[in-house]
Amino acid sequence: MTNHDELTLELALLEEELEAEAAQDPLDLISELSDQTQDIAAQRELVDQALVELQGNHEQQLQGLKFFCEHRDPRALPLLLPLLDSSCPILRMSAVYALGRNPHPEALPLLLPKLQQDSNGFVRKALAWTLGNYSSFEVIPALLRALGSDIAAVRLWATSSLVDSSLNNSNQREAVAQQLLLSLRIDSEPAVRSNSAWGLGRLHAYLEPDLALSLGEALVAACIDDADSGVRDDARNALEQLQNPALLSRLQNDWA
Repeated sequence: MTNHDELTLELALLEEELEAEAAQDPLDLISELSDQTQDIAAQRELVDQALVELQGNHEQQLQGLKFFCEHRDPRALPLLLPLLDSSCPILRMSAVYALGRNPHPEALPLLLPKLQQDSNGFVRKALAWTLGNYSSFEVIPALLRALGSDIAAVRLWATSSLVDSSLNNSNQREAVAQQLLLSLRIDSEPAVRSNSAWGLGRLHAYLEPDLALSLGEALVAACIDDADSGVRDDARNALEQLQNPALLSRLQNDWA
């Protein structure tokens, strides 16, 4: 195995681990934590240790980054930002995920251009996820570009982040919905088409009537015509969320 292959494997494994940690908000663990005795002093010690690790060698930095992919502390920000420019893609990717768990306005101007500029797909995928944790309208144009042109893994996360961001930015919802409609129709990756259907289902209630109608028509078409059964199922689930009897009746008639 070449050094490049080894690095790619390390990136993939670490990304899976960090992504799983980043996707689970500590607030979701309240019921689990309620069954444990939490030692506040010990928790503070762990945070302090992770802050020191961020200033250590490569392996120590990775340990500190993994900690802040799960935990929030404002003191981490000035230590995370320089790692975005690390020559090591593993450190860059980990720092991006940590800044998704620890969002801060100061990080946004550094994160946004990297979604286009970073040469590593794992890092850009992390960026697509992380930007969804920032409520600023500025993230939407960058995510729209990524959804239109980046690799499939980045497009997949960009879809989810666009929906989350547009719910906080009403003047951007139409642009997001239009791009999701396009992705549902033409994206080559079934997972992206499925995610686009899911996103359209979430946005439907917030759209103007004409666009909402186009959305419903596109979901009906995907239910019937998409070559992938998973996409057809997800489009149907999204269509059912619209609670539009006329569209569901059309679907039944087309299937009859």
